[in-house]
Amino acid sequence: MEYLTELWPVISLTLKLASVTTVLLLLIGSPIAWFLARCKSGWKEPLAALIAMPLVLPPTALGFYLLLALGPDGPGGWLANLWGGRSLAFSFTGLVIGSMVYSLPFVVQPIRNAFEAIREPTLEAARTLGATPTDIFFRLALPLAQRGILTGAILAFAHTIGEFGVILMIGGDIPGETRVASVALYDFVEALEWGKAHILAAGMIAFSFLVVLTALMLSKTQRTS
Repeated sequence: MEYLTELWPVISLTLKLASVTTVLLLLIGSPIAWFLARCKSGWKEPLAALIAMPLVLPPTALGFYLLLALGPDGPGGWLANLWGGRSLAFSFTGLVIGSMVYSLPFVVQPIRNAFEAIREPTLEAARTLGATPTDIFFRLALPLAQRGILTGAILAFAHTIGEFGVILMIGGDIPGETRVASVALYDFVEALEWGKAHILAAGMIAFSFLVVLTALMLSKTQRTS
């Protein structure tokens, strides 16, 4: 119980980061996924490749360039100056931005797949009835793609909770501000605090299993519907 009391600030900050990141990614990723699924532009696949790059990039490499971008000499420094700050690095806002960049493909790809599964006659019927592109997106496409959206939300939430390299590079280890579960686990192992490390590691493993199982079940349901 004593361990849980000590770990709660870390857990609550991690959940807050994952929740904020997931909501923002759904708002940004859904229109991007719709564009990739329906647009005929030649820029579509290069954009898809750019979005998917975090899947293959070393987290520390991505984190390094995000650190430069969010630091005092980058765009993040300019934005921070607007409210009297010096940098977005080593702040919760910086963690959100970095997490969004790193988890974006986990949201866009399942939602894009769900949009591509919508049959063209369905969309054409809506256009024939006078639906505008905005109506089609919000009133038809999003409801029909709800399983893909839910899968993307689950994957983004879980990926944010488990991320380490990018988080450490741009956020460091500031208690109450940037010290999330993955970073705290690393600290506990370095300090040989095995009890706390076991609690965090076991909890993250159990959570990961539930996430993968849920995503697989959703995928199976989508294929059979």
